[in-house]
Amino acid sequence: MIDHTVRTYPSAEALPREEQLAWKLAAVATDDVEVTPEVADMVINRVIDNAAVAAASLTRRPVRSARDQALSHLGKPGATVFGVEGRYSPEWAAWANGVAVRELDYHDTFLAADYSHPGDNIPPILAVAQHTGRTGADLLRGIAAGYELQVNLVRGICLHEHKIDHIAHLGPSVAGGIGALLGLDTETVYQAIGQALHTTTTTRQSRKGEISSWKAYAPAFAGKAAIEAVDRVMRGEGAPSPIYEGEDGFIAWLLSGPKAEYTVPLPGKGEAKLAILDTYTKEHSAEYQSQALIDLARRLGPKVGEFGKVEKIVIHTSHHTHYVIGSGAGDPQKYDPKASRETLDHSIPYIFAVALQDGEWHHEKSYAPDRAARPDTVELWQKISTVEDPHWTERYHAPEPAFGGRVEITLADGTVLSDEIAVADAHPAGARPFAREQYIAKFRTLADGVITPEDQDWFLDTVTRLGELDAAEVAGIALPAGLDSTPASKGIF
Repeated sequence: MIDHTVRTYPSAEALPREEQLAWKLAAVATDDVEVTPEVADMVINRVIDNAAVAAASLTRRPVRSARDQALSHLGKPGATVFGVEGRYSPEWAAWANGVAVRELDYHDTFLAADYSHPGDNIPPILAVAQHTGRTGADLLRGIAAGYELQVNLVRGICLHEHKIDHIAHLGPSVAGGIGALLGLDTETVYQAIGQALHTTTTTRQSRKGEISSWKAYAPAFAGKAAIEAVDRVMRGEGAPSPIYEGEDGFIAWLLSGPKAEYTVPLPGKGEAKLAILDTYTKEHSAEYQSQALIDLARRLGPKVGEFGKVEKIVIHTSHHTHYVIGSGAGDPQKYDPKASRETLDHSIPYIFAVALQDGEWHHEKSYAPDRAARPDTVELWQKISTVEDPHWTERYHAPEPAFGGRVEITLADGTVLSDEIAVADAHPAGARPFAREQYIAKFRTLADGVITPEDQDWFLDTVTRLGELDAAEVAGIALPAGLDSTPASKGIF
């Protein structure tokens, strides 16, 4: 890996394209190195993981609305939309499928200087592969490149501290992944990355306060915008540049300012793209920084006894966890029994209370309005707070990061129960790391009652051979849930 220093340059100090971050990202994307067997296996795992969480969300309103929009945009050859038959324009198929994948906040994650869900790269890259007649080997190459760019941008550039939503790293990564998929030249991908960054930079209000369905829509928007960016650039159009380093650019005005420097690590020429191997998926349908704490709650619950005797619960954790999903966010909505599912998903006080009482976490039951409003849960929930602990902040940013914390439960009689956890049980360094068997089990569980067992078998057989698939087989990848393809909602389209 090569560390690249990125900073602002005055317009009078011309920065050659080859020294711009967007060009370096494009060069990595277009470096046609072999996809290693380990990376290919993990790509397959994540395709299965995406399909699992998409299957479980197909009938939810935000997903139906996104799908209805896509159904108004037929495509030839087109791409598949999860749950329905037919072929649709690839950017709209990516939109609908991206929302389905993201709705339950239940797929993979990578946390470093910033946050990401790199599995969000898969729907737009798959849609373009289907529309353009690419093989499974092409698709593997594109997905591996998308993960590589996003993960390394997340390692080097923090968006959160400037309240920029993390899809600003996703737009460029999808553009690069599509470039790798299609075998485009570096110049074309460079321009597409610039356009994608420029059009997908938004604020973090989408994940703050009263969180709406846009949280699920935002990554799909980035994927759709990236497809459109690549299409425009292939027709000869360009992008603002230098997009990252310009005097009025991304770093100077949206990040840490003209004097700031960032370090972004990227593979050297000929070096394999391995970043996907550093990412991890979720066993529980909640924000990733709650994963380990759910596991800890399941462990502590039996020791508490009567929950009514709990005086207070304090979760000592990292800066990110405290300020994003903890009481440090200052969001009263995180303690509101009438809050949206999206808000509860970002409330570790709520999540810890329910997991402590129930000894489990369920993607539907744990968020049900009657579950959130249960009086004994509300009482316990209000007693839970988080504090930033420098020890856990340091571990969060360590080379082998920890995303957990230490919990202290004080009972009415003065007894204090204390325990800690570093990483989720399903994390590669956890007690029960996810492997292919667990990805398949997750798919079977979430697809049950949505996709027939026969169609589940067909899907798994197809995607586990991903690198061997011809273009026709890639074009046929779908989630055949047999849903009505008549739009149920009405907008402009």
